[in-house]
Amino acid sequence: MASPPSELDTEASTDRRWMARAIELARAAAVDQEVPVGAVIVRDGASLGEGSNRTVGEADPTTHAEMVAIRQAASVMGDWRLLGTTLYVTLEPCAMCAGAIVLARIPRVVFGASDPKAGMAGSLENLLQDSRLNHRCDVSSGVLADESSELLKTFFRERR
Repeated sequence: MASPPSELDTEASTDRRWMARAIELARAAAVDQEVPVGAVIVRDGASLGEGSNRTVGEADPTTHAEMVAIRQAASVMGDWRLLGTTLYVTLEPCAMCAGAIVLARIPRVVFGASDPKAGMAGSLENLLQDSRLNHRCDVSSGVLADESSELLKTFFRERR
């Protein structure tokens, strides 16, 4: 007889499910010739904000997937504090996005692929957990990392 799933199994399963949604958003970005990054903000099992990169289409360097999702979730919640939420994103957040995540008080961030050139959740620095700031996030990395990484590799390989 199998034992019941542990809390960690349930959390891991939930993380994979929401990261799969972020990957769908990343794929849609690639179709639009945007760098394939997707993000979803979840609270109580429901998506409050979703985004994919829009920097090319909107000619706006601030329209990273995380920023789009944060704006949407804040609008839905009617508050800039995104307490009780989890952000799922296919690529480790950059400095801009990490700063917005901290300012929005997002308690948990789950990302897929690490970004050794711009990642601010452990690769270059760890802004999300910097003890000097007034808010720190729990961070989980590597969730569906291979799928997230392959999307990016394929996107850039096709442009070279």
